[in-house]
Amino acid sequence: MHSTRPTARWGMATLAVLATSALLLSGCSSTPAEEDGPVTIEYFNFTAGADHADKLQAIVDAFEEENPNITIEVSNASFDDYFTQLQTRIAGNTAPDTFELNYENFVSFAASGALLDLEAAGSSIDAEKFFPRAFDAFNYDGIQYGLPESFSDVVLYYNKDLFDAAGVEYPNESWTWVEEAAAAEKLTDLANGVYGEYQPVQFFEFFKTLAQSGGEFFNDDLTEATFNSDAGVQAGEWLVNKVGDTMPTVAQMGGKGDDLLFKEGKIAMWHTGIWMFNALATEPANWDIAVEPGNTTRASHFFANAAVASATTDSPTAAGKWLQFLAGSDETVKQRLEGEWELPAVFDDSLLAPYLAKSPPESRHVVFDALEAVVVPPVIERQQELQDIVTLALEKAVQGEMTVKEALDDAVNQVNALL
Repeated sequence: MHSTRPTARWGMATLAVLATSALLLSGCSSTPAEEDGPVTIEYFNFTAGADHADKLQAIVDAFEEENPNITIEVSNASFDDYFTQLQTRIAGNTAPDTFELNYENFVSFAASGALLDLEAAGSSIDAEKFFPRAFDAFNYDGIQYGLPESFSDVVLYYNKDLFDAAGVEYPNESWTWVEEAAAAEKLTDLANGVYGEYQPVQFFEFFKTLAQSGGEFFNDDLTEATFNSDAGVQAGEWLVNKVGDTMPTVAQMGGKGDDLLFKEGKIAMWHTGIWMFNALATEPANWDIAVEPGNTTRASHFFANAAVASATTDSPTAAGKWLQFLAGSDETVKQRLEGEWELPAVFDDSLLAPYLAKSPPESRHVVFDALEAVVVPPVIERQQELQDIVTLALEKAVQGEMTVKEALDDAVNQVNALL
């Protein structure tokens, strides 16, 4: 079955950077000096690769034309090797001036002291360029350590033909779980193998539905897990109880992925990411998207990469200029949209017009509407263990081995042991 997350981005556990923190706190790093003349800024990345190297180079060329005293030196590594190389370089006090981080690793690196405070360094940071929630996601303890370089999110796909045949109103901004559940019941047609919805029962969906119910994963000081609250039980039951009812079980899927079932018109509503647009562009299914309904509030998945600078860079002002251009310039928007290379989180409809004009889906604006209420995953050092504990607990509830409350109570105890 398909996950609601891009495997390459989220399949790796958060790296420990305690050794890095120790180096920085012990004074091994030098104080950044202001640049007086021509400087070279290294940018280390994992997303451009061979597919988008030309697009990144076009961005670099445009920046250097505007800033003739600053040269950008691009280096890269595959995702599998990137964080090992980055950690080694930071620990060896040879960190690249600028680099990119996914959200999970951003939190760990920011907490370790490895990142530059962009605003304190005198960087040319223009927060108004970005969607506020996307910008704020890379603020750690009140300090802006990163800019939202690119993003994707999760929306509710729906098959218009199935809705029309069942006489059900299309999803709209007023929908909550109540309306989604009612529609799923009407859309489910077991005789024809049609199910009202599909939403993976796993960690990434749980922390989002927890937020949609107004719950918190941890207490305020991150010393205790709290996701077994009433809101957590509501979230867990929302995911678990639909399996075998309005959502197919693994056996009922017959070895097919949720993407294929949606393409075949066997799933009416599908919670998944915007990265599926291209895969569905030539499909005969008549589909569109809506912002995911919430319970007591709205909350949407937000997957993002941050553009950051090293705390040890000798050229903080130049580094900041480059990051602002890389994340928010018109040239960056143009290159990303033309190359279908993840989306820029810029708050400017005129720049995004070419993307919004594409169809399907007809309602592409929903991609950006969802940014008004985003939720980011809870992050700890032992991230993969955290994710596995929650997913396994939910699976036990699906199998009937435990009630949702019992499963979450057990998971909370295990997560507290990690803390």
